[in-house]
Amino acid sequence: MKIDNLLATANINSQSKSMQSSPVKSVIGSFSETLMGAIDKVNDQVNQADGKMASLATGKSDDIHGTMIAMEKADISIKLLMAVRNKVMSAYQEVSRMQI
Repeated sequence: MKIDNLLATANINSQSKSMQSSPVKSVIGSFSETLMGAIDKVNDQVNQADGKMASLATGKSDDIHGTMIAMEKADISIKLLMAVRNKVMSAYQEVSRMQI
């Protein structure tokens, strides 16, 4: 299972980027780097769970507990990532509705 880039869904206005100062750009950069790191970690957990599940299904491994733990970790990580994505999207929509 491959997790797509969630940042592509947050359509950041390019005009506002050109008006930002360098401290704001560094905050946006560090936020996007942190988010991308979290997405990569979740993707690694999902791939690890898939690998353990495939090993269990083919008979190469008999570690049912480890497989279930890896699957639950991946599931919880995906749920947390989706909750963060929903909050970010909600905040973006709220900001876009603000009147200047």
